[in-house]
Formats: sequence, C-alpha cells, structure tokens
Amino acid sequence: MISKVITAILPHLPKKFVWMFSKKYIAGDSLSDAIKVSQKLNNQGINVTIDLLGEFIENMSQADYYKRQYLDIINTFENKNVEGTYSLKPTSFGLLIDREQCYKNIHEIVALASAYNSFVRIDMEDSPCVDLEIELYKRLKAEFPQNVGLVLQAYLYRTEKDIDHLLTEHSAESPLNFRLCKGIYIEDESIAIKDPKKINENYLLLLEKLLINKVYVGIATHDDFLIKESKKLIQKHNVSDDMFEYQMLYGVTPHLRDQIVKSNKKMRVYIPFGKDWLKYSIRRLKENPAMTSHILKSLFN
Repeated sequence: MISKVITAILPHLPKKFVWMFSKKYIAGDSLSDAIKVSQKLNNQGINVTIDLLGEFIENMSQADYYKRQYLDIINTFENKNVEGTYSLKPTSFGLLIDREQCYKNIHEIVALASAYNSFVRIDMEDSPCVDLEIELYKRLKAEFPQNVGLVLQAYLYRTEKDIDHLLTEHSAESPLNFRLCKGIYIEDESIAIKDPKKINENYLLLLEKLLINKVYVGIATHDDFLIKESKKLIQKHNVSDDMFEYQMLYGVTPHLRDQIVKSNKKMRVYIPFGKDWLKYSIRRLKENPAMTSHILKSLFN
C-alpha cells in the first residue's frame, strides 16, 4: 500500500528529491556520467550495455534527437574503448508514429555499431509494440546478422511461440542472441502470467529451449532462485561459457552480481542514463516495492 502511494505522488515531487534515491539506479544525466560508470565496471571485469533513457515520444523531431544522441554515444564509447554494447527502445525513434522512419533511424544506428563490430539490442516494450518490434528486428537482422539482438519477456504467454518462429531463422551465418527477462510492463491477465511462481517456471522453460537450440542468451534476472536454476540447466546441457552471460540492472542486487563475477561467468550490466530518468525511476519502483524503504530513508534524512 505504501509503495502504491509513493509511486502515485513521485511525479509531483521535486525532481531533486526523487533523484536522491534514483541515482543509485541511474548512471547520471550526461554521456560523461555513463562513460565514468561504464569504465569503473569494466575495471571490475564487467561488460555493459548502454541505454539512453526516453520512450514513447510524441513527434518525429524527438526521434531525430535520439538518433543523433545514439550516434554520438556509439562513436564516443568506441573511441574510448569501453567494453560494451547498446540497447534502445524503438518507441524513442517513432515506432508508434512512423514505422518506416523509425526503421531508418535505427538502421543508421545499427550500421554504425556494425562498422565498429559492435552490437545493438532491440528492447521489447509493452504488448502493442511486440509484433512491430519483432518485425523491426527481423528487418535489421537480415542486413546485420551478427550485430543485432532482441529482448524476450517470460511473462507473456506468446513468447514461446515467438521463440519457435524465430528459431526457424537460426543459423551459423545468422546466430540468434536474445536477452531473456521476466517483463515489467503492466499487462492484462489474458496475455500475461501474473503469478510470480508461474513466471519463474515459464522463464526456465524458455531458457532451456534457448540453450538446447544453441542460442546465445543474456540471462537477465536479479532472482537468486532463477540464477541457481539457470546454473543447473547450463550444467545439464553442457553449455559452454561463450554461449551465455548474466545481465543485471545498474544498482540492483550488486551482491548477486559480484558473486557471479567471482565465479568467472560473464556479467553485463544495463547502464541507463539521460535527462528523462523520472519515468524509469517510477517503473523501477513499481517493479521493486522494496525500494520504498530507500525512499522513506531519503525523505527523513
């Protein structure tokens, strides 16, 4: 109940106050902030994926802004030799306004990353975007088979069929690379699993299918149970270390992250940054009510 109340009032609070607890989960509002955090993690043996915050734009001039920002991000990170890749949300580039221009915007970004032999992950957003984002991913992958990947959400009933469909295009020349997460958008129970235990069960079912079919998987979770069970699946199917990695959000469960790094397994941390951080912070709170105690401490301190 307290979490719901705080989530409701956050947009109306001074941004400086909200930043007091948000800064734990966001690199900062500038590119230099993101570089500093990324280099620090690189020095700890951790790779990163960079995400400029912002989604569901209202006009295509905003899409052009995000495109130019991403091109600058890629050039800067590559020239500074940061060990990392790039994640983006298609609604930042006009997916729901002008699909073709959205494709052209993201095509330019993936082409630049490809020139550096780097990689771009297409984030999966809420259910009205899923088919559009799979179509976008497939178009890009046809031209850049080694340089683009997709996110899959375990709480959607449809995801297993989506995987079956995508597996038909899996080959040595065009390998699949998916980030498997639980999913955070609020969806109707007719299309999304609501029971946390059943979400975990489906996550492991999908993970096993991907591992069996020799798909490179980003195992994106902060759930200790899923981490333990994923290790069992990896051992069961004799999956080599170069076919998976663990992925976590910046600032979330650092103790679990460090345990994985110490076990010599590949870890990638998702680094969000940018001026449009408020929506991201609120979504993190909805996903993780335990953050409420952190907010209250900030308030009373």
